[in-house]
Amino acid sequence: MQSPEGLLSTVACQGQPGVSGGPGPQPATWETVFTSMFLHGSFLHILGNMLFLAIFGPTVEDATGRLRYAAFYLLGGLVALAAQVLVDPSSTGPTLGASGAIAAVLGGYLLLYPRARVLTIVFIVFFFTLVEVPAVFLLGFWFLEQLYFGLGGLASPLGGGEGVAYFAHIGGFAFGLLAIRLFVARRRTEPPLPVY
Repeated sequence: MQSPEGLLSTVACQGQPGVSGGPGPQPATWETVFTSMFLHGSFLHILGNMLFLAIFGPTVEDATGRLRYAAFYLLGGLVALAAQVLVDPSSTGPTLGASGAIAAVLGGYLLLYPRARVLTIVFIVFFFTLVEVPAVFLLGFWFLEQLYFGLGGLASPLGGGEGVAYFAHIGGFAFGLLAIRLFVARRRTEPPLPVY
């Protein structure tokens, strides 16, 4: 068993004061760019991402087709990661999760189905009710929230954000809004039924 001092000397960032040596073999950067979209920091992290994907993903996939949807999703994740790195290139924290790619799906959904309604749980103290909310309101509010927290984190001397890659969400959402029409295979004229 290795002593804590031995562990501390091996688990550190290369190039930092007092750190010598180098890391062991690492995967190629292009590989980690893709695999980071499928890794999550906790069970709640993946649960939240999969909930949004389950609600909005099938409708966008229906409009694009399977292969185009997969390409749209992966490109959205790459653009989201690029946006986060562009805003904070010196960050040493890992960027994990599918939320940037899912944000692209949300942006695509909003552009394709702005009049759709989403069945939403609204909590009022200890009670809750189900309400159909226009997608433009729900997703617009979500985007403004990401923008607010992202810009707030830039203004904070310590970065804020508690490890959330808000600019990945913003970049993915913007990509979805701008690029979805390039991926649509068939356009449904009527908005989908309320999604749950």
